[in-house]
Order: sequence, then structure tokens, then C-alpha cells
Amino acid sequence: MSDVVVVDYGAGNTRSVRAALSRLGKSSEVASDPDTIRGAAFVVLPGVGSARSAMQHLNETGAATALRQRFADAGPTLGICLGLQLSLESSEEDGGVMGLALIEGHVRRMDAERVPRLGWAVVEPWGDAFYFAHSFAAESPDAVATSDGVTAVVRRGSFVGVQFHPEKSGPAGLHFLEQCLSPA
Repeated sequence: MSDVVVVDYGAGNTRSVRAALSRLGKSSEVASDPDTIRGAAFVVLPGVGSARSAMQHLNETGAATALRQRFADAGPTLGICLGLQLSLESSEEDGGVMGLALIEGHVRRMDAERVPRLGWAVVEPWGDAFYFAHSFAAESPDAVATSDGVTAVVRRGSFVGVQFHPEKSGPAGLHFLEQCLSPA
């Protein structure tokens, strides 16, 4: 049995997430099967892709219902980039998409000088730099950290969502993943 289940929604950065988990000595599998998602010790909802196609795949496979049940049962889950955005109630992406509604809030297209936002940026109050690649940003009362005024981390119950890509953020990213995977 794997230490971590990486949710398959037909796109995403599953390969790089699994490589980072492997560097931490964690075994992982990619799955969209609802029973596998509900029963996993730890789940990662990865990022990269389109909100509409990701939600469509999650709904069609039953993974969306499994993720909601997992959240209700306090199953540890990490959302990365699009995975964070999918956890919210809705997104402006693709003309408007309903999310998983695990976390209160909405996703809005960034209104910045440079979109997409690409590169390294410091997450406050942590003080560490992580790699970001996004055109949309979360707005949520559950935000616990920011980067350049943009929500970088949300937390509610056993769910943590990050706008950055820990799997592409070198030692700081691996340290963050290790902390997420450590028993409380």
C-alpha cells in the first residue's frame, strides 16, 4: 500500500509530485477511484490544468464526492496550485466553474502587471521562497499566508492548500511536503 495517493483528474503535475514524494522516501500511487481516495492515509490534489476539465473528471469518476467525504472525515489532504483552487466554492476560470467547496472562497483572475505569475517569491510569514506559476488566485477567509499580496496558503481542518508548487521549490518545498506528511 502507498503512503500517498495523488488524485488523477486527467491532467496535472502527478509525475513531479510523485518524484518529490519519492525523494522523501514516500511511496505514492495515482488514482481517481473513490474508495482509494477515501481510504488513503494522505491525499494530494495536484495542480496544473484547466479548472473546468479537472472538475468534470473529478465529478465523472466520483473522486469529487470522495474528496468531500474525506474532508468531512478529517482525512489529511494537500491541494497544490489548481488543487487549492478546486477546493474553493467557485472559480472564474473557463467562464465560471463550481469547485469542491471544501474551503470558503472563490478564485479570481489575477489583476497584475504580469500574468501569469511565474517564478520564485517569498511566502509570508514563513520567510521562505517557493516557486509559483498561476494566472488565477484564491480569495478565502481561510488564508494563512500570502506572497506579494496574493493568497499563498489556506488551511481548514485537515486540508491545506498552497498556490505555490512545493514539488518544484527545492529544499524549502521538500521541507514543506515533509511537514505535511508528518503525523501531527
